[in-house]
Amino acid sequence: NSIQMIKRVNDELPSLKLENAEFRIKFEKLNESDYSKNGFDKVFFEAKTNKGSNLGKLAEIASGGELSRFLLAIKTVLENNLENKTLIFDEVDSGVGGATASAVGDKLAKIGDKYQTIVVTHSPQVSAKGINHYLISKDTINENTISQTKELTDMERIEEIARMLSGGQITSEARQAAIKLLEQK
Repeated sequence: NSIQMIKRVNDELPSLKLENAEFRIKFEKLNESDYSKNGFDKVFFEAKTNKGSNLGKLAEIASGGELSRFLLAIKTVLENNLENKTLIFDEVDSGVGGATASAVGDKLAKIGDKYQTIVVTHSPQVSAKGINHYLISKDTINENTISQTKELTDMERIEEIARMLSGGQITSEARQAAIKLLEQK
């Protein structure tokens, strides 16, 4: 039921730092000549992200970070009643940082309590919320690109999160910040 889905998605938005956002589903009946095996309605996701703004097509009005969080809310609602599933989120935290990235990480961790969840991220706040941490690296060998995946130990995890925080040179302050992020889990 679309009314229930709208309510449930809107209920998810505040926890993703979208307190003033609103989500709606709009149905437009197609001309009879446009009916197909896919139905006779055209469906749009609409949203507004700020108080006082008008509803618009989600893909047109939302920033990259807002769009990622709306999609996380929608996916959370759609996957809510499925059993024995693995959910994969590929950079769903795109365009967000700081407290918002932490809120996204909390939401993903909550989903991870219920489902096996794989999150591809470049966010130290999000990666610190996970139970396991894998590093994916790419190397070029004889003009071929090879991807490798390695599960990180606790110490390697601190180093990787510190690297994510500081960039090239890992400082003792970045290590301390990484440890703090991991303690907040």
